[in-house]
Amino acid sequence: MQTTTILMRRRIAYLFFGVIAAFFLLSVRLAYLQFVTGDELQLKAEQLRMREVPIAAKRGTIFDRNMNKLAISVSADSIYALPPEVKASGKAEATAKQLAPILEMEEAKLLEKITAARSFEWLKRKIDFEKAQKIRELDLPGIKIVEESQRFYPKDNLAAHVLGFSGVDNQGLEGIEIVRDQDLKGVPGNILVEYDARGRELPHAVHKYNPPVDGKSLVLTIDETIQYFAERELDKAMAGPSMPKRATVIVMKPKTGEILALANRPGYDSNKYGEFASENWRNAAVSNTYEPGSTFKIITAAAALEEGVVKPEDRFYDPGYYSVGGHRIKCWRSYNPHGSQSFTEVMENSCNPGFVEVGLKMEDKEKGIFYKYINAFGFGGKTGVELPGEANGIMIKEENLKPINIGTISIGQGIAVTPIQLITAVSAVANGGVLMEPQIVRQVVDGDNNVLQDFQPKEIRRVISEQTAETEREILESVVSKGTGRNAYIPGYRVGGKSGTAQKAGSGGYLAGKYVASFIGMAPVNDPEIVCLVIMDEPQGYPNQGGQIAAPVFKAVVEDTLRYLGVVSQYTVEQEENNKAAGQEKQVSVPEVINLTPEEAEKVLKIEGLKAKIKGSGKVVTSQTPAGMAKVKAGSEVILNLGEGDSSLVPGAVTVPDLTGKRVREVAELLGAMGLKLNPDGHGQVVRQEPVPGTKIQTGQEVKVFFAEEETQETLGP
Repeated sequence: MQTTTILMRRRIAYLFFGVIAAFFLLSVRLAYLQFVTGDELQLKAEQLRMREVPIAAKRGTIFDRNMNKLAISVSADSIYALPPEVKASGKAEATAKQLAPILEMEEAKLLEKITAARSFEWLKRKIDFEKAQKIRELDLPGIKIVEESQRFYPKDNLAAHVLGFSGVDNQGLEGIEIVRDQDLKGVPGNILVEYDARGRELPHAVHKYNPPVDGKSLVLTIDETIQYFAERELDKAMAGPSMPKRATVIVMKPKTGEILALANRPGYDSNKYGEFASENWRNAAVSNTYEPGSTFKIITAAAALEEGVVKPEDRFYDPGYYSVGGHRIKCWRSYNPHGSQSFTEVMENSCNPGFVEVGLKMEDKEKGIFYKYINAFGFGGKTGVELPGEANGIMIKEENLKPINIGTISIGQGIAVTPIQLITAVSAVANGGVLMEPQIVRQVVDGDNNVLQDFQPKEIRRVISEQTAETEREILESVVSKGTGRNAYIPGYRVGGKSGTAQKAGSGGYLAGKYVASFIGMAPVNDPEIVCLVIMDEPQGYPNQGGQIAAPVFKAVVEDTLRYLGVVSQYTVEQEENNKAAGQEKQVSVPEVINLTPEEAEKVLKIEGLKAKIKGSGKVVTSQTPAGMAKVKAGSEVILNLGEGDSSLVPGAVTVPDLTGKRVREVAELLGAMGLKLNPDGHGQVVRQEPVPGTKIQTGQEVKVFFAEEETQETLGP
């Protein structure tokens, strides 16, 4: 009995201590759960009880400088699922079957999504209204619709390379949309909804709404109308005879650096960017580099004029080439050199030897001075324009420069620039020598268009003096009125500019038959309101020179822009014709008519707009004054001395005239009058002829004449 009592007490003690131990362990576990993992468990419980529906903020509007909307945000419906609620309904398969055809998704994939081990699952973002309405009418368990914001570009592809585009999650992906994403995107909101343990929404439970904060809006420097002018002309060029591979137009306000238009082709529609090749998204105006060719002569001239190594009236002699370090840099008209000319005429004629000489003169004055100006104009570094993907350009390291490099860079070869660099640099010449930072954003505004940030024009540095800039603008005006830029002339306005045609560089040297044709200019020259750059990359066929295919695009864009901006014309067409008649008489080359009969000689001279005065008697012309190849005013008198001929005259021999610049009809008429045959090659104006002018040949022989246009690419000879 006593043993039983002791055993019972022992068992009770074990049980007591066991209960105490269990209580202690439970207390430790409770303390651990409460104090160590309590916050984490509470969060998990909240996540099971409270579910969040995200609400994207509306991106800010993008305006042009006149507050025309270029990019806006519109409402769009998005479909999401609450998997716990779908599973609790027991209708997951039926739901997937009904939804799949509307959302155009595979039924199995959709079922996987709506039964996933998550509290929230997007099914399809930003669907059209009709699909969303069908889903509303079905009223499927656990399937919800939320209103989101979708980007819309009302002008379709207008200014696409400036605007860029944004993605499905309201994030900027290209253009100003990505550069200014922080301003535009705003702050997303959400809706918090309370559910029970079985995943059902509680009818009178907590529904917390955290509203989104819409993004700020931007006012750009772009002018919608000028942008339209630029893109209209690019579309014409792309569909025209030259059919370039790519093309770019930039219009800038030189006094402020504001970009009024920036367009590239091929382009794309920002609303449907996914339907276009990704290479179409590339903004060639800031990302592509190219050798500028003769347009870079504007920079060479600015530096030389500023340093005083050349004056407009200084004389140069062009023998057709310039020798540098064992190489010959040829003139485009090496077959018929320009001969003696002033520096202004060197620019008008786009004469390579003259510019090579000027570039080397600068180096002789002070080593490295040419590069100093190139860097001061902003080449070799980014301009700071607020567009993505800007390139630095490509320059030979200064310590590696050789005389031949100075020579080629002087004519725009051996250096690669971006279009935005070139127009910014030339705008400094238009702006009295002051370089401005290119500007694309004018203001940041709120939803009520109250200005939050106002960006003022930013002056970088003075590069050349105001006097130098004025002198060069006058020279550039003569390039348009008399030289290789004649196709950029706009009646009523003083226009200055420079064309360029550069052979494209490749891995093994220059690429045969591939060119970049361009034209850059300003108007009005005395007080420039705009600078415009036109680039045609890899034009097809012939002509392919900047003066022929890029200058007309410049003219069309600038003429419409000046009128749109209300820039008053500076003179009437009648006044211009009077000015030409008073002081700009046409110069003609006197053909040599020795050995022709008086009748033949008179006919040849008449074709050239000259008068014949016959002296003496005889069957043929034995001498003439002025001599053949002399330059005289149209209408001048040429004295012809007749005789019977002598031993110095080869019977039937005539002198090949200078046909440069003439059209096919003019050439045929002149050669026919001299008894020579025409063998034409190409079309346009004469750029080369065989035999060269001044060669003696027999009547009845053939003259091969190459027609194109006056300016061709620069060439580096052995």
